[in-house]
Amino acid sequence: MAKKTIGYMKLVWTCPACQSRNPGDQKTCSNCGAPQPEDVQFEHPEREELITDQEEITKAKTSQADIHCGFCGTRNPYNASVCSQCGGDLKEGKQRASGQVLGAFQPGAVKAITCPTCGAPNPDTALNCQQCGAGLPSKRIPAAPAAPPKKTNWVLIFIAAVIALAICGLASWAIGKSMQRDSLTASVQSISWERAIEIEQYGPVKREDWKENIPAEAVIAQCTQKFHHTQPQPDPNAQSEEVCGTPYTIDKGSGVAEVVQDCEYRIYLDFCQYTVNEWSVIDTAVLRGNDLNPQWPQPALTQNQRPGQRQEQYLIIFSSDKNEYLYRTDNSALFSQAVIGSQWKLTIDGFGNVVTIEPVN
Repeated sequence: MAKKTIGYMKLVWTCPACQSRNPGDQKTCSNCGAPQPEDVQFEHPEREELITDQEEITKAKTSQADIHCGFCGTRNPYNASVCSQCGGDLKEGKQRASGQVLGAFQPGAVKAITCPTCGAPNPDTALNCQQCGAGLPSKRIPAAPAAPPKKTNWVLIFIAAVIALAICGLASWAIGKSMQRDSLTASVQSISWERAIEIEQYGPVKREDWKENIPAEAVIAQCTQKFHHTQPQPDPNAQSEEVCGTPYTIDKGSGVAEVVQDCEYRIYLDFCQYTVNEWSVIDTAVLRGNDLNPQWPQPALTQNQRPGQRQEQYLIIFSSDKNEYLYRTDNSALFSQAVIGSQWKLTIDGFGNVVTIEPVN
């Protein structure tokens, strides 16, 4: 899938010293003045909004993960070479992690936040109380706690185990029976054969296929647009339908997040009905008999007809003291030796099926 950027969003971070929330691009806590630690995590704001100011959009688009000074820990922009606080060389600094998925982008209506210190109402975009300046807590819905482990139902486990053992036992029995081999002598009781030849005719045949696969000499009747496949990019030469998933945010490490969607394109192509001249099977000539002299049928063909594929099938019924056995083959040389009353050695599997036959000399 292709990632499609739909905008950028400002993030926030929570001060570990006083738990106040601060704008993502701010280096120190607004409430207590503590510097932003290098391991603090950026978070979604209370209300998720895309940046609309073009200058800020350009800045967010080109931004990269900030660098924390290796000497004093101060946060610096990615393109700075020396620390703004102590002047230290930022080659010794640590760049913030970036590229992590923070979660789904879920813009919503304005909500009020009550200050826990003075009780004043504040808009959900405020990080500090507009009346007393105290840090405001987040009202975002926390992730659902993990479901408690389910109690093990030992009765169901026992039943499932019994069923599994029964299936395994049945499968083992079937394999064993199919692999079992017994030999016996039986005589040919009866025989029969069947031979068939397909009759092909050259002429107009109606087909349907994707337009790109239709032969050049075919006559196209009508076409309709049908879904053919999906691909990461649109096709400029075909109808493309964009299908995107839920927008989500990716931390850029600079206090902003890129809001993206995973998209793919459903491609629609012409699916056509057409007519083309070709050889096709129109009938089958069949000949049957109960002797050792099988013949091929001789169909009467017109000028635009020809014989097609041939098929032959032979049946030999053997009789022993206890049972009858059927054996089918397409081997005409083997069938020609099946004289009525002749003795044959049969190999039988555990289900009573004839596996191989051999004449007794």
